[in-house]
Amino acid sequence: MEPLYTIDFTKPFNLFVDASAYMVSSALTQTDPKGNELPVAFSSTKLNPIRSRWSTIEQEAYAALVALKRYRNWLFGSRITLYSDHNPLSFLTESAPKSAKLMRWSLAMGEFNVEFKYLSGKKNTVADCLSWC
Repeated sequence: MEPLYTIDFTKPFNLFVDASAYMVSSALTQTDPKGNELPVAFSSTKLNPIRSRWSTIEQEAYAALVALKRYRNWLFGSRITLYSDHNPLSFLTESAPKSAKLMRWSLAMGEFNVEFKYLSGKKNTVADCLSWC
C-alpha cells in the first residue's frame, strides 16, 4: 500500500471526481516531475434518497462541489484541474447552466481556479471505484 504524499503548495492539483446512484467520490493528487500521480487525499459521501434521484449532470456537479469544499483550505488560490467522466460537466463554467441549482453551483465553484476536463470512465478508476464502494 502506497502512502499519501505531503502537499506541495507550489504545484497545481488534480482532482478526480465521480458519482454513482449511491455516492459521490474524489481523489486529490499532484503530479511529480516524472509524470506520476501522487495521491494526497481520498473521500466519498453517500447520497441521500433525494440526491440519488438527481440527473447525472447534477450528481457529477455535486461531486465536484463537495470535493472542492472538502479540500477548500488546500485548494484555494491554487490551480486545479478537475477530471470527470461526464463530458457536459466541462461546460459548467463556460456557459450559463439551464437550471437554477447548476447556476448556483457554478457560481460557488467560481471562487476556485479550476479547469474541467473530461476523462473517460475507464481512466478515472480511483474515483470510480470509490463511488461504488
